[in-house]
Amino acid sequence: MKANLKIKCGRHLLNLNKRPYIMGILNVTPDSFSDGGWYLNTKSAVEHAKGMVQDGADIVDIGGESSRPGAEPVPVQVELERVLPVIKALSKKIDAPISIDTYKADVAKEALKAGASIINDISGLRFDTMMVKVAADADAPVIIMHMKGTSMDMQKRPVYKDVVKEILLFFKERICFAVKNGIKKNKIIIDPGIGFGKTVKHNLEIIKRLSEFKILGVPMLLGPSRKSFIGKILNVDIDNRLEGTAAAVAISIANGANIVRVHDVKAMAEVARVAEAILRV
Repeated sequence: MKANLKIKCGRHLLNLNKRPYIMGILNVTPDSFSDGGWYLNTKSAVEHAKGMVQDGADIVDIGGESSRPGAEPVPVQVELERVLPVIKALSKKIDAPISIDTYKADVAKEALKAGASIINDISGLRFDTMMVKVAADADAPVIIMHMKGTSMDMQKRPVYKDVVKEILLFFKERICFAVKNGIKKNKIIIDPGIGFGKTVKHNLEIIKRLSEFKILGVPMLLGPSRKSFIGKILNVDIDNRLEGTAAAVAISIANGANIVRVHDVKAMAEVARVAEAILRV
């Protein structure tokens, strides 16, 4: 039986049965791997987000701490100072849900008050014990991502016997934990965490075998945009990974991704539309 993949977030409804959704990335950080420092100014961040929505973004994901390999954690107050002005301004200017990309409960709580309606936790509700309560109390959708280790050490020789089976077990445990602690299953989205404690081969295998995660009965998000595995395959830098990202996005959608998290919204929205048209024939 096909899972019912509709998620209410604030005043918005994500009908993921209908088509793939596009999540646009907005990093208000000085050190993110692709666009660090570009949108630190609130005005420029808001204008960029508005542009992404016009280009086809269904969700805007705002983050105030880089999660690139080796990134240093930032204090809660710094993260709040980066994200809250943008969320407050943006929530009045776009008709799309805002996601807060954080693993800190205090940041998530304040972001939800400011106008965000989705929590995107790269730690899968593990790094901050209060995050599950914040999400449950707010009845907010949660993206549970798989990460091996932390941002500081995740890319130091990650090893798996079977990467997909191990991540699948992780998600089964995390979904059970979330539900036991008050988060409704129909508010959970999973993200296998491309590039977060994985080699090139691991990333490719996850994308190839993505359909195996459908057994969990929850929506899947994938974030291959401009990732290093694309650069290594094509031998190109971050600014030249559009075509590689397009290939990863198209195959991810074909294999069951319901949401793709991307930097290049206009191009990837078009990729998604074509991929979906082929799948629906």
